[in-house]
Amino acid sequence: MKNFEERLERLEELAETIKSPSLPLEDALSVFEEGIKLARGLEKELARIEAKVEILTTKSADESAEPALELFDGEGGS
Repeated sequence: MKNFEERLERLEELAETIKSPSLPLEDALSVFEEGIKLARGLEKELARIEAKVEILTTKSADESAEPALELFDGEGGS
C-alpha cells in the first residue's frame, strides 16, 4: 500500500486531470471515482492520526503534571 504522501500526490494528479476540457466523460467519471476513494481513505487516515496525536499530547501533559503534584501531595517537608 502506498504511503499517505503518495496517495495525496495521486489525488492532486487526479484533480488536475479532471480539469482537462478534452477529457472524455467516461474517463472523467473514472478519474472522479478514483479520487473519491482516495479522498475517503485519506480522511479516515487523517482522523486516525489526529486521534493518536490527541492521545499522545493528552498523555504527555498528564504525565508531566503528575510528578509535580505528587511531590507536594505525599510529602510535607517543611
